Amino acid sequence: MKCPYCNTIDNKVIDSRLNKESTITRRRRHCLACDQRFTTYERLEVMMPMLVKKDGRREPWDRQKMVVGLEKACEKRPISRDAIDQFVDEIEHQLQDSGTKEVFTSTIGEWVMERLSTVDEVAYVRFASVYRQFKDVNEFMDELKLLLDAREKEA
Repeated sequence: MKCPYCNTIDNKVIDSRLNKESTITRRRRHCLACDQRFTTYERLEVMMPMLVKKDGRREPWDRQKMVVGLEKACEKRPISRDAIDQFVDEIEHQLQDSGTKEVFTSTIGEWVMERLSTVDEVAYVRFASVYRQFKDVNEFMDELKLLLDAREKEA
């Protein structure tokens, strides 16, 4: 691992820890050349399916895109960053478990909306308004009616 301060590769690991799910390893390192300390994170790289966009373009999975989208939907809501990370972890697991080489982004959008409706209704409506690209208030109201009907069925 290259030192971010002096760019040498002479360093040693002084501490390693796993996160709660044992999916990420955090390592504290000490550079032997400049005596600085720095942290690195290791995550298992899993081959994710390619995403097929609405216009037919294909692009690789980008976890950060989903995190940013969910952060916008959950802005000023009582949803922690850890909860968002866990949410994205669940979507990633579902992608991995799909066993396919390509997944339509519309499928992922539906997975997100299905889960988000149980987490926070306001975040769900925000996400749906962007994802479904509502063209007018009537489309927005139709989505709210579906949400209310689903809630009534659960009660």
